[in-house]
Parts: sequence; C-alpha cells; structure tokens
Amino acid sequence: MTVSAVQRPLLFLDVDGPLIPFGTAPQDYPDGHPTYQAVLEPQGRHSNPLLARLNPEHGPRLTALPCDLVWATTWMADANECVAPRIGLPQLAVVIWPEPSDEDEQAERAGLHWKTRALVEWAAGRPFAWVDDEVTNTDRAWVAAHHQGKALLHRVDPRHGLTDSDYATLDSWLRQPV
Repeated sequence: MTVSAVQRPLLFLDVDGPLIPFGTAPQDYPDGHPTYQAVLEPQGRHSNPLLARLNPEHGPRLTALPCDLVWATTWMADANECVAPRIGLPQLAVVIWPEPSDEDEQAERAGLHWKTRALVEWAAGRPFAWVDDEVTNTDRAWVAAHHQGKALLHRVDPRHGLTDSDYATLDSWLRQPV
C-alpha cells in the first residue's frame, strides 16, 4: 500500500500500563491516578476497580496528537465502552486480534510480542507509533525488517503510565515528515 500524503500516522494504544498504571505502591502513583477505589457505573453496578486509575487528562492530550488513534489492547471493544468515556476520547477503531497461528507461536518463543505482527498487518504500510508497556528490541527489529513505513515502538513504564516525557516523544515523532 502506498501511503497517501493526507493520511496521518496511526497511534496504536494499549490500555494496561500506558493508561492504567500498575506495579507500584499506591502512594507512588502520579497525581491524578487514584488507587483501587470502587467505580460505580450509572446503573449502580461496580466496574473494574482498575478504571479508577485512569487519568482524565490523557484524553485531551491524546486527541491533540497529530495521528489517528487506534485501540491495540486486550480490552478490544470494551476500551470504547469503559475507557474512552472516562478520559474524554471518542469511539476509536479497534484492532481485533487474530487467533494465533503456529508461525505466531514460534515468533513469540523467539521473543516477539504477540501483538507485533498483527499491528504491522493492520498498519498496511502506513506510518505508526505503538504505545505499550511490553515493547522490546526484538519487536523493533522485526518491525524495521517487515514494515515499509516509518514506525515508533514506544515502551511506557507501567508503574507510571504515560508521562509528560512520553507525550513529548510521541508528539515530536508524529510531527516528523513521512
């Protein structure tokens, strides 16, 4: 696929780690990230307590980036229902993960993240950034060898989630000419 000059880069966005920080003591979460509180749904039901860790500032910051946002998370369509409204995001496209093949399982045993191949296929040559807490150098090397467009695989520290530094890196990369 030839990327049109009018197409913006994609930003594949994971939820657990980048938007919902975990793995540190509650008092160490950044301001704006409450911890394990029960979240009451409008219908009066309790939802996933991790949703209380969402920082509502992420929505406006993500939509200000010059890209098309796409959920790349095991939350899949639930990200639009449970996460997007809490942080002020519109409904986003969602990567639907394929059933793993033998080739995928072999690649994973070699250290390739299970999402990597599917994201390159979904991008279809279009420039993309991938924000996840599990990105490795193996993924970066595989993408460099198998993706025709430019790509940024950006690892986020899951203890803190997306930070000012992460946003600066993404904004700078997304504004570079294709």
